[in-house]
Amino acid sequence: MSLVVNCFVSLNVRALTAFRCLSNCFSNYMKPQRTLRTQLLVFCLAMSAIPATLGGYATLEIRRTGLLVARIFDESLMSINYARAAGADFAAMRVASSRRLMTKDPVVGASLDNEIEAWAKTLSEDLAIAAERSQSERSAKAAAKVQEAANAWMALQRRRLEGSAEMTSYETNISNSSTNDVGPYSAIVNQQVELLVNYTAGDAFLFRQHALATVKRDVQVNLIGLTVALLLSGLFSWLLVRRIIGPVAIASEAARSIANGDLNANIPEGGSDELGTLLAAMGTMRDNIRAMVDREIAQRRSAQARLSDALEHSREGVVLLDADGRIALANSRASEFIRSYPQLLNSPSSSEPVSAGLSAGGIRLRNSDRNVDGCASEAQLPDGRWLRVSRSPTQEGGGIVVCSDISTSKQQEAELHATNLKLDAALTHMSQGLCLCDGEARLQVVNRRFCEIFNISPELVQPGLSFDAVLSLSVAVGNQGNKALADLLTERRLLGGKASGNYLQHLSDGRIISVAQCPTSDGGWLITSEDVTEQQNAQSQIAFMARHDALTGLPNRLLLAERIEQAIAQSGRGSGFAVFCLDLDRFKQVNDTLGHPIGDDLLCAVADRLGACVREVDMVARLGGDEFSIIQASVDNADEAERLARRIVECVGAPYELNGHRVVVGCSIGISLAPSDGSSGEKLLKNADVALYRAKTDGRGTWRLFEPEMDEHLQKRRALELDLREAMNKDEFALYYQPLYDLRRDRICGFEALLRWHHPHRGFVPPDQFIPIAEEIGLITPLGKWVLDRACEQAATWPDEIKLAVNVSGAQFRESDFVKVIENAIAGSQLPAHRLELEITESVLLSNSAETLATLHKLKEHGVRIALDDFGTGYSSLSYLRSFPFDKLKIDQSFVRDATATSGSKLIIRSVISLGKSLGMTTTAEGVETIEQLNQLLAEGCNEAQGFLFSRPVPATEIPAVIVALRNGVTNDGLAIVT
Repeated sequence: MSLVVNCFVSLNVRALTAFRCLSNCFSNYMKPQRTLRTQLLVFCLAMSAIPATLGGYATLEIRRTGLLVARIFDESLMSINYARAAGADFAAMRVASSRRLMTKDPVVGASLDNEIEAWAKTLSEDLAIAAERSQSERSAKAAAKVQEAANAWMALQRRRLEGSAEMTSYETNISNSSTNDVGPYSAIVNQQVELLVNYTAGDAFLFRQHALATVKRDVQVNLIGLTVALLLSGLFSWLLVRRIIGPVAIASEAARSIANGDLNANIPEGGSDELGTLLAAMGTMRDNIRAMVDREIAQRRSAQARLSDALEHSREGVVLLDADGRIALANSRASEFIRSYPQLLNSPSSSEPVSAGLSAGGIRLRNSDRNVDGCASEAQLPDGRWLRVSRSPTQEGGGIVVCSDISTSKQQEAELHATNLKLDAALTHMSQGLCLCDGEARLQVVNRRFCEIFNISPELVQPGLSFDAVLSLSVAVGNQGNKALADLLTERRLLGGKASGNYLQHLSDGRIISVAQCPTSDGGWLITSEDVTEQQNAQSQIAFMARHDALTGLPNRLLLAERIEQAIAQSGRGSGFAVFCLDLDRFKQVNDTLGHPIGDDLLCAVADRLGACVREVDMVARLGGDEFSIIQASVDNADEAERLARRIVECVGAPYELNGHRVVVGCSIGISLAPSDGSSGEKLLKNADVALYRAKTDGRGTWRLFEPEMDEHLQKRRALELDLREAMNKDEFALYYQPLYDLRRDRICGFEALLRWHHPHRGFVPPDQFIPIAEEIGLITPLGKWVLDRACEQAATWPDEIKLAVNVSGAQFRESDFVKVIENAIAGSQLPAHRLELEITESVLLSNSAETLATLHKLKEHGVRIALDDFGTGYSSLSYLRSFPFDKLKIDQSFVRDATATSGSKLIIRSVISLGKSLGMTTTAEGVETIEQLNQLLAEGCNEAQGFLFSRPVPATEIPAVIVALRNGVTNDGLAIVT
């Protein structure tokens, strides 16, 4: 009930606040500056709106209060639901308790105890919510009694459970007889729950009925009061309007008189009310209009005065003369000029000569027109100013004399003259020679540079001279060599005479002159000449560089193709020719170890030796990098080409002394013969390149003549390359895993990931066939990233003690983002870094060892293990082991294969294992296939082994089977072998 009272109090307070705000707004709006009709309208609307607003607001608030009451009843219903839920919770507790007494299983008993505790907690929460939502004191007491009875029942139940655990069977039977003691508590709980429900429902219903009746009565009272307020407001508004209509008509008549222009209309005085204020305002308006008319008259008079003032202060001197020649009007500016020169107003007569000297008073006159009417003249005053005097007649027979100060124009003329002088200076000192001729081929303008270019004396070239005469002067000084004037005129006609165009003119002293000619609007032409000798020489050098190698000066691929096409065209009329493709062996090592400057010197030395090996009719070209090509002309058979190839191999293979370094390189050569091996330059170069590839494959330092079978082999390789590029998109790659076995712990310790390619038509492609191609075409980097990501993802599902080994290509390792790739693979798979082991070969350490070691240390900081694979088969430099602490050394299977032979690799294996122990590195033997090899490795103290003896590489799905097969260890008598 208190909630309803609070709602009504809040309603009244808000209504009072709204009424005060509305009254303030109405007072501010009803100010005197508002019109009377507007005030009346606003007042009527306000009188109608205030009761309507108050009544509507009260009605809405009462209805909202009814909704709150209904909501209270709804919460009572929710309280009933929670009370019934509490009864259900108690029933569930009883069922669970009965099952607990009957069970003997400790696990089940513990579970039932937890369940009983959960139901007890739920019972307490439901009773608390039911008591809170009931809003009834009786219901709250009933909920407390339910909780009290439930707690008593729980306490008795716990004593029974504690006693049953120590009783004998006889005592148990006796205790069962006391089960009836729990019954009364259960009945009390159920009874109190029913009372809680009944109290809550009854109180809520009575409260709801009483509240709704009160709301209904308040709504009716408010509606009646609202109706009465509206009727009273309407009556009052009607009386107020009737009172004001008559006086307003009087004010309207007075306003109409003023609008018709009667500024003397009589306006009666009003009272002190709003109508009186209106009449007073109308009187003020009449007085303002009268003052405005007076002000307009005054403005017109002022305009005339301003015109006189503007004329007086004008920069032009204006004089108005009457018919008798007397001054009728003159401004101050004209008076100033007349005082300086009184004869300024005299009209010049035809008998007066035009004075170019000084007149009386030191004034310089220049008559520009001898007509008296409309004549204009110029006069210079003694102070240096210039005037233009204009005379115009008037209709009355007089005249107007206007004197304008033209000193600024005179100054601009002087500046234009100075500009012309500067233009003459620019023509004189410009780098191009300029010659302007008119339509009659006569010289108008010529500058000094034109004479300098053609070695003609400037005194001989003057404006007015014919262009033919200029050409004759050029011939006379020997610019044209053996050409005569007639020859030059003929060439000029052939070039188009006066037509526009550019051409180069070669002088006898070797200079090259660029001549540009364009016609002018008067039928003449303008010629500009420029010495472009240096530019032409530079262009010739650029053209040479476009067809020659910048480092060695040898012809490049472009010029080689042109020469091959020329040789093909000539081969039909005589003997054939041979095309050589050369590639230096071990050149990259020179660049990596000695630097690119030494590499460049080596290329130049090789180019010199190749040039010494060939004849003058042959051509040596550099294709790029360490690739060269030779065209051997006049080749009748293959023996001649082979003799040249042998000579080149011997010559290029001789040692070089470069900046204190002794360098030795070799070369491989591929040869194609024309026309038997091709009828086009592209075909011949391609076949020579195929033969070069075969020479490299056969061991380098040799030469091979092209054979058709070579192209077939190369096509197969290229087909394999294309299939390899598509394999990643088609998901043809898979990972197989070979176990790593810990010989000391006699258990499996990891797997090495091995890449396999299953082609839909080729079947399984061996790794030694496609891995080198992938490295060569740059596919090894994305392929290696795929292997790392997939292997880490699969290894993350293995047992924690099983590690993963992944081989890393040298090309992939040298990528700048390799460490980031490893980090992403570990983070994406959530594989611990210490379980990942990267295997690298010694070739990775050969180039750029500083950056390589930095990368290895970064990986080490992340916790990744590093293994040196195939140790002993490469350079086997101990400096690598000293510069970086590898985690593992892997003994190559070539040593393991004959480890048991009498004269085998036993000592090498022993040395590697001893070295690993000394440096604290794990040693792993690859390729273990027999028990004897395994026993030998055990005897030498090898840490780990892998090979077909333990298991062949298996897919990821078979890894669990491999782990199970090898979990019992390996013995000589019973070896678990996975096939």
